[in-house]
Amino acid sequence: MPRVTGSYKTRQRRKRVLKLAKGYFGSKRTLYKTANEQVMRSLRYSYRDRKQRKRDFRKLWVTRINAAARIEGMTYSSLINGLNRAGVEVNRKMLADLAVNDTKGFKAMTDIAKKELK
Repeated sequence: MPRVTGSYKTRQRRKRVLKLAKGYFGSKRTLYKTANEQVMRSLRYSYRDRKQRKRDFRKLWVTRINAAARIEGMTYSSLINGLNRAGVEVNRKMLADLAVNDTKGFKAMTDIAKKELK
């Protein structure tokens, strides 16, 4: 009995990998073995970077809040501490947006935090 090497399932799996490798450079998009290696690596990167994106954005927001808080004569940690003591529940994304786009609103937040710390 002849040995079957290109069965339906094998072909289906290879086509799926090559479809994921669409847009890659050179043999990474045409040869199954190199395409499979690159696709597996790419999927690992995308999994890792979905987690890193959250870290990077939080770091950006904290940096923006700190810069705006220092303009108002406070540090980031004292601002967050004052807002927590005052019971103001606003997340860092919204605070950073206030710091960049609405300086009067951010100043009001720093005033609340300063009043609570005294």
